[in-house]
Amino acid sequence: MSNIMRWRYGETNPVIIPVASATTIEIGDLVYLSSGNALPAASQADQGSVANNQKLFHSNFAGVAMQQSRSGDTNPIRVATSGVFEFDCPSSTFALGALVGPYEAGGTTSLASQQVTSVSAVDEAIGRCASAVNPAATSVLVDVVSTVLYGGPQAAPA
Repeated sequence: MSNIMRWRYGETNPVIIPVASATTIEIGDLVYLSSGNALPAASQADQGSVANNQKLFHSNFAGVAMQQSRSGDTNPIRVATSGVFEFDCPSSTFALGALVGPYEAGGTTSLASQQVTSVSAVDEAIGRCASAVNPAATSVLVDVVSTVLYGGPQAAPA
């Protein structure tokens, strides 16, 4: 996918994270932390099911890439740990506050680095819907919350 600045509003609370020289990250990628380096969602090893892939990604979710890193680059990149970002999604509706996680296309074994979908559990989510989507649309505003820095999205009070 190409570099797309997905940030729309809100404090991004950026951090600087190293990237291994062989890793390619695009602006707008959902990134996770592995051995101290940022990696795009699509790089995560398959965990056997969509839910397991989303749960592992949630556990290591660092944020959204605000800078690119080409293969061979050795400079660290800025990663937004919070803020509202617009992501592509399969055509669907979202209620305000609905849980949102990384998308995995049917028949594949890897997450998409710049697409999201509705999820049913907090431990699969990277954020919450920041603006209701109805009728169905192919993009959604997501208030992301880094698990690495802030513990990720929290359960709604009962």
